[in-house]
Amino acid sequence: MKVIRYKYKSMKKQYPLQMPDGKANLFGLSMKELEQAASGYGEPPYRGRQIFRALYRRRTVHFEAMTDLGAPLRERLASQFQIAYPEIREQHVSRDGSVRYVMGFSDGEGAEAVYMPEPGRATLCLSSQAGCAVDCRFCFTALMGLRRNLDAGEILGQVYRIVLNQNLDPQTRLNLVFMGMGEPLLNYGAVLNAVRILANRDGLRIPPRRITLSTSGIAPRIQDLAREEVRPKLAVSLNASSDEQRSALMPINRKYPLSELMAACHAYPLRPREWLTFEYVMLDTVNDTIEDARRVAALLKGLRAKVNLIPYNPGEELPYRSPSIERVMAFEETLRKAGVPAFIRISRGRDVRAACGQLLVEGARKPITPIMRPAALPSLR
Repeated sequence: MKVIRYKYKSMKKQYPLQMPDGKANLFGLSMKELEQAASGYGEPPYRGRQIFRALYRRRTVHFEAMTDLGAPLRERLASQFQIAYPEIREQHVSRDGSVRYVMGFSDGEGAEAVYMPEPGRATLCLSSQAGCAVDCRFCFTALMGLRRNLDAGEILGQVYRIVLNQNLDPQTRLNLVFMGMGEPLLNYGAVLNAVRILANRDGLRIPPRRITLSTSGIAPRIQDLAREEVRPKLAVSLNASSDEQRSALMPINRKYPLSELMAACHAYPLRPREWLTFEYVMLDTVNDTIEDARRVAALLKGLRAKVNLIPYNPGEELPYRSPSIERVMAFEETLRKAGVPAFIRISRGRDVRAACGQLLVEGARKPITPIMRPAALPSLR
């Protein structure tokens, strides 16, 4: 494992991403918000669209480069705003080419993101919260509790910071997955704002079909997502075959049991060639039996769905272990015989704790006082 720590001395000399305190971050504002800001300065709304293109399409990080704006407007913007991406506190490079980033935000909080290169494309795994309130028993992020939600700029900033750090060509095909820290549907507004900006033709132009949001099963928010005009693909972390088993592994199931979750999935409108994805983290002797596979197949009956089987990525902090490949393959075969497409997914970045369920900001491994735990999950009724 190689660990690289950055201070960005040369970049700060050219483009001061961290500007004086007290200024709002322009990065993360939507087209509508930027149009309203321009109008507030007595400028026509199209000035807001010009700022939007500069921020998100041209990746401008300082106001002087917005040369399609008049000097007085640039100076006024610079006096009240900053353009700031998250800082990279640490960079952990895996043997398989994946990179785990520890991102730092202006208030000292942090979250992690993962870069996974492939021939002709790259996948970025993004966080939506610092920590997580859902408390899945096998997930390392759960050891942090929930620190706070990330705003749209901090979510977008993970993408732009990695693109900059990896020096990715603008034509690089990017896939984005909200499978990092946090439950995206418990930070619904900020996540959807970020998705809209990423998909905008004046932004990175990433089609929603190449953006996937993974949820532990917040049924009311799945219903909300179904009504969105611009929405990512949906993946559901199932990880169990019965309510009793799922409630023991994922306490969120006590609030939204399988009957309610599956009803939301059955009602979810799928676009042409779109499938629901169910993620199933396999835990040795816990949820990996043939009977479990048969129950999963019964749960998914009637759905246009596929299952990703993910052998668990263990660590010393938690007691679970990965099942044998024979048990994983038997589970897959049982699903396939029942007519459910199933695929074994070996997570990347295992050697640098970048694999599924392993993200945990350095320095936050000891027990801390969380802001929110499952018993205090907000009511969505």
